[in-house]
Amino acid sequence: MIALEAVTVKGETSALCQSVGLVRATLYRRRRPVQASTPTPRPPSSRALLPAERQAVLDVLHRERFVDQSPAEVHATRLDEQTCLCSTRTMYRILDAAHEVRERRAQARHPAYAKPELVATASNQIWSWDITKLRGAIPYLYYSLYVILDLFSRYVVGWMVAGQENAHLAQRLIEATCLKQGIVPQQLTIHADRGAPMRSKLVSLLFSDLGIEASHSRPRVSNDNPFSEAQFRTFKYRPAFPDRVGSVEHARSVSHDLFDWYNNAHHHSGLIYLTPADVHHGRADHVLANRHQVRLAAHAAHPERFVNGRPQGQTLPREVWINPPMKTTRQDAPQTTIVTPDDPAYGGIHGSHVMLERQSTALIRTVESLQ
Repeated sequence: MIALEAVTVKGETSALCQSVGLVRATLYRRRRPVQASTPTPRPPSSRALLPAERQAVLDVLHRERFVDQSPAEVHATRLDEQTCLCSTRTMYRILDAAHEVRERRAQARHPAYAKPELVATASNQIWSWDITKLRGAIPYLYYSLYVILDLFSRYVVGWMVAGQENAHLAQRLIEATCLKQGIVPQQLTIHADRGAPMRSKLVSLLFSDLGIEASHSRPRVSNDNPFSEAQFRTFKYRPAFPDRVGSVEHARSVSHDLFDWYNNAHHHSGLIYLTPADVHHGRADHVLANRHQVRLAAHAAHPERFVNGRPQGQTLPREVWINPPMKTTRQDAPQTTIVTPDDPAYGGIHGSHVMLERQSTALIRTVESLQ
């Protein structure tokens, strides 16, 4: 037992000595004066070409016969002509110094796309539309289902089944839906991804004629059109949705029944379990008031079953966002404290490196006091 305690004490002493050594090294390094380092210029090589020779090589590379050839090709051609200007690598260095070397292949440019931030506070302000595929009776046969969804009410305001994706069909669907919903200029924004029909010239001209603002998802981003994708998932996970459709007529019949259920019977979780039709047609307050009366009657009959007390009335969300900004009313809600790291009113919140320096300084002072 005594030997074990001795080994333990020895191990702790060794660890402490290592810590003291590290602290001393940090202390001495801080006390050492900072020496300004002056870069030593590199002397030119005796094998380097003279400025006149470099210009002569550049003039040869600029000739019409060599302007579209690589330095290796130019070097080989000049050797066949009994002339050696310089090495191939030196030609590349001269061209690079003249900013005349670049990637020969056409490089794709990726511009910075703005993140779409859309908010709807009522129906027919923001629409989201997309196209999904329905599998046909045989392999590799698909039908295209066009769906236009209202962002605020989740109500499917327009849909169409066709044999293909086509800009003319998309133009007809959007125009007919706007006419049916009574859309006026400067009222509506339509959001979509970057598919070919969505970015077609026909759809763009239609938006310009109707006074509709267009919004598109960013490339290679999967969450910029979430409402249409969620609607497709709800649609295709219904038990009544077939694995394959036999024809366009069959697809339209199935879609008609499913969209009727989705709009008028489906209680949407994002709408506090109201149907999209109730919200879109302005019946939400009446339905919520009736529900509240039913809860109050149940509470009056059995108050002991309501552990949270008297039921409170529900309200419909006032805003629906696509990509809400970083600071919203939810973040700035009451009982929420937002403090910046350098806020002097709260003494400042320093990073881990500042706290580590303070701990090191305290440890150095402790070691110096023990010396």
